[in-house]
Amino acid sequence: MKVSILDDYFDTLRGLPCFAKLARHEVTVWNDHVDDIDTLARRLADTEALVLIRERTKIRAPLLERLAKLRLISQRSVYPHIDIDACTGLGVLVCSSMHPGTPSYATAEFTWGLVLAALRQIPQQVSSLKAGRWQSGVGTSLRDKTLGIYGYGRIGSVVASYGRAFGMRVVAWARPDSLARARQDGYEAASSKEEFLEACDVISLHMRLVSATRGIVTAADLARMKPTALLVNTSRAGLIEPGALAAALAAGRPGFAAVDVFEEEPMTDPHHPLLLSDKALCTPHLGYVTREEYELQFIDIFDQINAYAAGAPINMVNALVLETPRQRR
Repeated sequence: MKVSILDDYFDTLRGLPCFAKLARHEVTVWNDHVDDIDTLARRLADTEALVLIRERTKIRAPLLERLAKLRLISQRSVYPHIDIDACTGLGVLVCSSMHPGTPSYATAEFTWGLVLAALRQIPQQVSSLKAGRWQSGVGTSLRDKTLGIYGYGRIGSVVASYGRAFGMRVVAWARPDSLARARQDGYEAASSKEEFLEACDVISLHMRLVSATRGIVTAADLARMKPTALLVNTSRAGLIEPGALAAALAAGRPGFAAVDVFEEEPMTDPHHPLLLSDKALCTPHLGYVTREEYELQFIDIFDQINAYAAGAPINMVNALVLETPRQRR
């Protein structure tokens, strides 16, 4: 099959052991990011299988309608960036492993990197030293503080365990079944969302972005947080009400934020309100960006391509494609 891989910014995939799984296919790897539909349509004109790296490129009907040879989209995790209905109508199968129960240790580790960097003012201290100055401020310790895990799933549970290792009190707020798992793991469950927001010194968001969770953290919620509290978001920007975080930081509650995700990515606007705030530490969606995590993810993605080529597709999102005549083939 002719396989195209988009958005491999640093040409990482060809150096991974799992890339050998594509040895029987003709593979083209694109290292830049392109939004222009005309350019993408030209690049992907002969593509039969398209590999996506998370949500870096949106795949909507105007593009899909121009990809006459496309038969398969292979990726991992959620797919809000893909028009599944358009794929089904055009006979394009989408396969995406949802990796149930598999923690993303890379994201959990990075979450703690943000917590430490924000509370100990590491970026500011480094900048001060490079500017010829010595210490520029006083940081905050974690021990005996309260860590709030908002959404207790495969990543939140790992972040909670790291909090315990730092000597923090760990409190969870999530759906009832998730709260039950948190209790089983020995953590506290908040009695209400309001109590959770008001009590925590650090709150880390760990939910999938679906219709029920979009905007689940409101301006009113942020206003309940301590003026010394840190909000960390390594999940999805859409979990927070649009514009609410920048406004909340300006108002002083919470006192700080560390974010790895934005509504539109890649986000390259140096005038973004969060980038301009001295109360926010911002990174360019690095949570999953390690060689080890890529290997884990692309084993699934490349296995999906080989399973499709063998006539036995796996992890199908729109299996209906296999039951109806293809309109373009």
